[in-house]
Amino acid sequence: MFGLVGNVQTSGHNMRNILFVGYVAVTLTAFGQTTTPLTRLTAKNAKLETVRYLGRHAIRLTMDGDAENGFAFLRDVDFQDGVIEADIALRLTTPKGVRNPGFVGIAFRARPDASHYELFYLRPGNAGAEDQAMRNHVVQYSSAPGFGWYELRRAWPWVYESHADLALEAWIKVKIEVAGRGAKLYLNGSEKPSLVVDGLKGEDLKGAVALWGYAGEESYFSNVRVTPAATVAAVQNGSDIAGSWDVKCTSDAGPLQGVMMLNREGSKVTGTWSGGLGDERPVSGTWRQGYVELSFAGEWPKDAGQGSAGPVRAYLAGWIDGDFGKGRIRVEGRSDGQWSANREK
Repeated sequence: MFGLVGNVQTSGHNMRNILFVGYVAVTLTAFGQTTTPLTRLTAKNAKLETVRYLGRHAIRLTMDGDAENGFAFLRDVDFQDGVIEADIALRLTTPKGVRNPGFVGIAFRARPDASHYELFYLRPGNAGAEDQAMRNHVVQYSSAPGFGWYELRRAWPWVYESHADLALEAWIKVKIEVAGRGAKLYLNGSEKPSLVVDGLKGEDLKGAVALWGYAGEESYFSNVRVTPAATVAAVQNGSDIAGSWDVKCTSDAGPLQGVMMLNREGSKVTGTWSGGLGDERPVSGTWRQGYVELSFAGEWPKDAGQGSAGPVRAYLAGWIDGDFGKGRIRVEGRSDGQWSANREK
């Protein structure tokens, strides 16, 4: 287990920060003698300081220069599966009248140059918004490169974000559980996740952990803990999409089944779909180390029970692992749900 900046009650009213390295607790601040935990962090586009905030010792992360967002990488942490915990608080510094609900979070499976990472982040200022759509933008997931909030929200509305009752300038307890292709975010000690991501978008299965903040605010982190899983999920990238696939879909408009016959040349995928929505429908899409995005045009049937009959376009995204695949499906204007597939042998 690795940790950074926690508060432990000692005799009397003395408080001390602790930094865990492996399973060994190392005292950083005790009885007036201070050693900064900043030696365990590497900043990128960020300024880091040890401060006392809202009654505890913490790391304050602000932007360095004109950077839009910044990172504080935990050194010597190579994380694949496990649990990441932290207490997080956010103070806005934008001028009055400038809307800023805040952005603060934790990145994982990150590359040292921050070119690739998975990210859970919080926007506490949206929690009390009058606009319900804004209230749903409190807890969010994104992945770099290529899967920012805008891309995910347009392609998969409301799937990668949710509401939570949070506040600015208050400590928020965060726990992230990561296993294989999935991750869950828990808040303030709840046993139920506030956001579930079944199918992380990033292509890296392990990497660094980093504290993350944004411009126009002060981000505070305390009691950071990283606990690697005793065993990691048996997942590998690179599975091919070529072949015949038996596909089953569940959605808010009912089930959908079909067979996809697919071919791959490099990152380009072509083929056909036959089943619900029509037969011999041309499929096109992309492949990246086992992650696929596919689409095809079809006909929404008259007897579907939901939605009007007529031309539609279906979109599928997800991962192929060996002879099995799963992910999300959206039939534009008609349904949203999940798909799973088995390669026919």
